[in-house]
Amino acid sequence: MNKKNGTKAIPFIIAVFIALNGIFAQDVTTVSAVDGTIGDNLNLEAVASLFGESKDLEDFEKRLNDPKTQISNLDLNEDSQVDYLRVVETSEKNTHVIAIQAVVGKDMYQDVATIEVEKDNKGTVSVQVVGDVYMYGPNYIIEPVYVYRPVFFSLFWRPYYRPYRSVYYWGFYPRHFHYWHPFHVNIYRKNVHVHINTHYTYKHTSVRRSTTAVAIHRKTRRNDYGKKYPHKSYKIRTAGVTKANGTQKRAVQVKSANGNTYSAAGVNKPNGTKKRVAGIHQADGDNYKMAGINKPDGTKKRVVAVNKA
Repeated sequence: MNKKNGTKAIPFIIAVFIALNGIFAQDVTTVSAVDGTIGDNLNLEAVASLFGESKDLEDFEKRLNDPKTQISNLDLNEDSQVDYLRVVETSEKNTHVIAIQAVVGKDMYQDVATIEVEKDNKGTVSVQVVGDVYMYGPNYIIEPVYVYRPVFFSLFWRPYYRPYRSVYYWGFYPRHFHYWHPFHVNIYRKNVHVHINTHYTYKHTSVRRSTTAVAIHRKTRRNDYGKKYPHKSYKIRTAGVTKANGTQKRAVQVKSANGNTYSAAGVNKPNGTKKRVAGIHQADGDNYKMAGINKPDGTKKRVVAVNKA
């Protein structure tokens, strides 16, 4: 590049970065297509199946973390080891909320799903497995119908029943447990289906039956990981991109400088539609993204990687 061209390029680069400051608040490095969501790594039908076959909640926790069956494929903290899942129960009269929480760090827990068991005045027991909104989005609910009522249900309403609370935490796990490496999500999906009891029925619904369970969960939910990484929520990861014809295009995924990822839907074009973002490099190697810039004739030109001086 000669001095004349270099001089012309400086205002162009400055203009680009001024525009970018209004578009993105976080540094990013690469963009790649989203190939799955966190919730894909724990099949809640498999969880419901295990729940119905367990002797009690302690046995249920053991089955959730069995290295032989590998029901879970969750690695929220991205340490290449599947997270331990602890079980914590809270009860209020005839309602029991069993929270499944991933142990992701010291004093850090993330609700993955809850199992809500409630007995009505007629003695009818309802069960719902509810995916946590951070991981599965709103109203991801499964109602399992068991051939026989699980044997430990009768324990829930005995006098002096003590709710189960896992004694395990970060760095302290049962002897039978050892870590395993997570599989690619497509392999996990194929493997986990053999552990779903096909004699049971799994009804998907969007309505939670128990208002008491909702209130209990609101007070006891752990969202430590979600608070630390809000950009990894289901809502952000699956945000749609509106194309010019009004249809939706799946969001793209953006990696931040620390290797974590979140999804960016794109930026607004003058006609109100969205366009996939391109990359612009900063001096520290990070990227900002934008759709393009205005050329002198009023049309848009896609931005390529531009290095700050």
